[in-house]
Amino acid sequence: MYPSALQIGGNPRPAPLRVAAAVAGARALAADCRSRIALPISTCAVTVVFLLAALSGATAEPKRVLLLHSFGQNFAPWNELARSFRTELNRQWAQPIDLYEASLAIARFADDNQEGPFIDYLRAVFANHRFDLVVTMGAPAAGLFQRHRQKLFSSTPMLLTALEQRRIPLASLTANDTVAAVSVDFASVVENILHVLPDTTNVAVVIGNSANERYWAEQMRGALQPFTGRVAFTWLNKLSFDDMLKRVAALPPRSAILFAQLSVDAAGILHEESKALTGLHAVANAPIFSYIDAFFGRGIVGGPLISVRDSGRLSAAVAVRILGGEAAGDVKIPALGFAAPRFDQRELRRWGISEASLPTGSVVEFRVPTVFEQHGWHIILAIALCALQSIFIAVLLAHRRRLRRADVERRKAEDAAHELSGRLINAQEEERSRLARELHDDVTQRLAVLAIDAGREERRLPKASGGQAMGALREGLVRLSEDVHALSHQLHPSILEDLGLSEALKSECKRFSDLGPIRVELEASEIPEPLPRDESLCLFRIAQEALRNVARHARASEAKVSLRRLDGGIQLVVKDDGAGFNGKQTRGRPCLGQASMRQRVHLLDGELHIDSVPGYGTTVSAWVPVKEADHESPPRSAG
Repeated sequence: MYPSALQIGGNPRPAPLRVAAAVAGARALAADCRSRIALPISTCAVTVVFLLAALSGATAEPKRVLLLHSFGQNFAPWNELARSFRTELNRQWAQPIDLYEASLAIARFADDNQEGPFIDYLRAVFANHRFDLVVTMGAPAAGLFQRHRQKLFSSTPMLLTALEQRRIPLASLTANDTVAAVSVDFASVVENILHVLPDTTNVAVVIGNSANERYWAEQMRGALQPFTGRVAFTWLNKLSFDDMLKRVAALPPRSAILFAQLSVDAAGILHEESKALTGLHAVANAPIFSYIDAFFGRGIVGGPLISVRDSGRLSAAVAVRILGGEAAGDVKIPALGFAAPRFDQRELRRWGISEASLPTGSVVEFRVPTVFEQHGWHIILAIALCALQSIFIAVLLAHRRRLRRADVERRKAEDAAHELSGRLINAQEEERSRLARELHDDVTQRLAVLAIDAGREERRLPKASGGQAMGALREGLVRLSEDVHALSHQLHPSILEDLGLSEALKSECKRFSDLGPIRVELEASEIPEPLPRDESLCLFRIAQEALRNVARHARASEAKVSLRRLDGGIQLVVKDDGAGFNGKQTRGRPCLGQASMRQRVHLLDGELHIDSVPGYGTTVSAWVPVKEADHESPPRSAG
């Protein structure tokens, strides 16, 4: 059974190889120096010094340390203490160390008869090993070595660590032994429970039933006597682990659990304390406390705890002093007590314990991060994006308001321009009407009188004496009168008001055909008469302007004017077969005729389209709305 209870480990020792290499190098260099007379003596001397230093380092063997565990290398909290010790020893001792480890599994049993054979086995295994230091981890290992000190490593310095000061075997300590102990104040542990949970009336103590654990159960009972009458203690050392689970799951209200240690339960079953604590934590209906920080973060609430790291650091510091040549008996350090209280926030939240109830100077760890702590950058980024988006939206809204104001101003300006255009067109039409009346009623009449007078003189005078000249004058006056009459008709076609749009267009098309080689046809159907004055005058002027453009630019042979009802209005189309033009090339050039046509149509909420293709003529299409009520409405100021 002992090989399974003992684990031995160590590092190789390559020191002899290093020594041989260094010696061979020194001899070779000496021979080389003798053979090279020209080589400076100082150079050889310096090189030999360095080789000797290397030889000295190579001959220094690593320190050998035996670490004996009480309960095995995987049992908490001693495994945490051993790990901390190894880490600190390697950090504080700069030279190589051969570290051997052995596990004393028999410490978990009550049979003391197994110690003798186990000691004999250790002597056989390490018969050829000389250790510079033996370190015991836990009280059982310390007691075993002290009881058999004369048989096992009697001259080797020994460091007893990871044990409570009450377990120090003071009577058997020698000048070659020293102790790095801890001090556990059980009363302070319970005081911490009552400070954090002042309404607590019952404390269930979880502790095993091995010989070591029975010892500590008695020690705890004695230390907790002052709490009699304040708190009732329920001791679970007489239960199996399964029964312990049932008991902690059904504790009465206002209870707490004190996890001391659990290596062997009452049924004799071995337990790894960290796993046992995990099982208890899963079913417990009350908060769990302990006094060593190896269990901190694994289910205990916290409080004043023995620091595993501090214990390992102090033990390693003592070991370094002994390995450095100091006598073990001369190294005296006080027992390590509780560190500052530490609490697990996850357990505080689980059991509803307020941080305000914690002792002064407490440190709260394992804080559950808030949403902001977990996603702080994402939240900040989202807020920044929202802020930027809000600014962008505000800028867009402000720009939209400016655009709306500008649009309102533009519309007002357009309305004012349209109103002004309408007034100008009305003024133009009124001026044309006045001029037409003046020409027709005054100038034409006066020309007629002159023509009559010229005719009289023509008949009175003989042809040879000026009668022929007077006849020519009369004919010129007649033609001038006709031209003035035609001009008066163009300025203000009275036929438009007398006979309507259709007859006015018919007259205009006939007049246009008579003036030149372009033949103009008119097609008008289903035109309600009379049309409103504004609409009639608008379409008539557009027809005049379109025919005038045909005569000036189109080089057409014929043109067609059509007038019809369409979509609640009147459509006028003037189409020719002339040369046409490129609308894209002429776009942007000033054209008063087109501008006048568009302005007239726009004032009546109509539409104007000019379509032209080079070589295929031009089509001018104007549409204005006409309502039945417009026939009886007063004339609008669109002209």
